[in-house]
Amino acid sequence: MIVYASRTGNVSYIVSKLQAESIEITENLIMDKPYLLITYTDHLGEVPQKVSHFLKSNSHLCRGVVVSGNSNFGHRVFGGAGDKIANAYQIPLVRKLELRGFQADYDTIQQFYETRVKDENVLKIKQ
Repeated sequence: MIVYASRTGNVSYIVSKLQAESIEITENLIMDKPYLLITYTDHLGEVPQKVSHFLKSNSHLCRGVVVSGNSNFGHRVFGGAGDKIANAYQIPLVRKLELRGFQADYDTIQQFYETRVKDENVLKIKQ
């Protein structure tokens, strides 16, 4: 499962390029299986408020984070939400994407998803 937050449409576009079941974060979303989080960066390197709220109840199932950002704001804050989430929850920062990213980014994300998220869901179903 991919769980995502999109403000400008860049993250929605990224998710559309992946072969995976996905759901957009809503106010009271509670997950019951592992997922990959894809989010944007708010302000100058901040985690969006709705993502922070979501993670308070769902971080234990998050297997990695992908973040979209804009390098025009500088290297120090580019994709800062991903850095903060990865550090706070001790999960891998899979990729930082410039705006909508590129095919190589989607390939890397898809590979992580297939090996670290999708496979885990399949194993749980079989047990």
